[in-house]
Amino acid sequence: MAPIYMDHHATTPVDPRVLEAMLPWFTEKFGNAASRTHAFGWEASKAVERAREQVAALIHADPSEIVLTSGATESDNLAIKGCPGPGRIVTVVTEHKAVLDSGDSVKCEVLRLPVRPDGLLDLDGLRRALDMPARLVSVMFANNEIGVIQPVAEIGAICRERGVVFHTDAAQACGKVPVDVRAMDIHLLSMSAHKMYGPKGVGALYVRKRDPRVRLTALIDGGGHENGLRSGTLPVPLVVGFGAACEIAAREMESESARVLALRERLRRRILETIEYAAVNGSLERRVPGNLNMSFAYVEGESLILSLGDVAVSSGSACTSAKLEPSYVLHALGVDEPLARASIRFGLGRGNTEEEVDRVVGLLGKAVARLREISPLYPGPEKSRANSGVSG
Repeated sequence: MAPIYMDHHATTPVDPRVLEAMLPWFTEKFGNAASRTHAFGWEASKAVERAREQVAALIHADPSEIVLTSGATESDNLAIKGCPGPGRIVTVVTEHKAVLDSGDSVKCEVLRLPVRPDGLLDLDGLRRALDMPARLVSVMFANNEIGVIQPVAEIGAICRERGVVFHTDAAQACGKVPVDVRAMDIHLLSMSAHKMYGPKGVGALYVRKRDPRVRLTALIDGGGHENGLRSGTLPVPLVVGFGAACEIAAREMESESARVLALRERLRRRILETIEYAAVNGSLERRVPGNLNMSFAYVEGESLILSLGDVAVSSGSACTSAKLEPSYVLHALGVDEPLARASIRFGLGRGNTEEEVDRVVGLLGKAVARLREISPLYPGPEKSRANSGVSG
């Protein structure tokens, strides 16, 4: 049978419509968008500006506020390291490593706020943190492991009241849930094309230009591209694909999110109905549609993933999957180490079907039963049910 891909938080396949938009820019349309003296460059520049408009429209920004980068990791670095001024940086313990590691490299105090057991930031805690001078608050829009959506508009309002720049890594949110940088008082926002069925290697940083204007220091010099904030020849095919992916997401997000949410809920219900000692990590009420992070007690997560064979899932962020430590995100929620090590992140997306969900539930049930059978920690009274293939 065909393999099943349920790791859409790690990356997504390029939508065929996106690929179709990109292809001409690899061959006959090959100009450098920075070439200002001939038609080849003018054509490429026009395509880039069209894509910039498409990206901006998705998040309700002005096209001039979109700085094209290689992806959200670079955008996070530019936002964190490039934000000047006195005061500390305030972030959250469950942030992506691109934010946490960037903060650690900046020569100022970095305060990492805790989260509640549901993964949400306590807003009163943020207010108390801002009683001390701060240059920047960075809070992820939607977490890449547990899919929990932070109260971004409320955080933005607090930052506006305190006169602090607010940055959010929205790589897992853009194209999945509505994002409005104006209404949400966001000053800086990171995004990646490959999280929304676009190509890898391109993304953007939204940098607000008015009310207030945010000024950053460039990290990459050498030509003054992107209004001096990110020098380097733009990859026009990738930029065009990024724009196309954003336009498709803006047009189809509502219907697609509803379909993916229905699939996720089907997966969640059937797992809980058929597999005992399974639990959801993080808030269900505030969560991106395709995310389901669950712990399966008395098994080891990596062994469970390997037992699923041709089902592509993960135990957490793709950026930290090479490490053997349990998820720092789940640890921050208060999940103990054995359960954190027994967690799986399901990332459903555009190509998944009900048939795939049902097949995954069946494979998962068999794998969990098999691994618990050999676990010395699994409670004895339930072993007879595991032996008979019946759970719950």
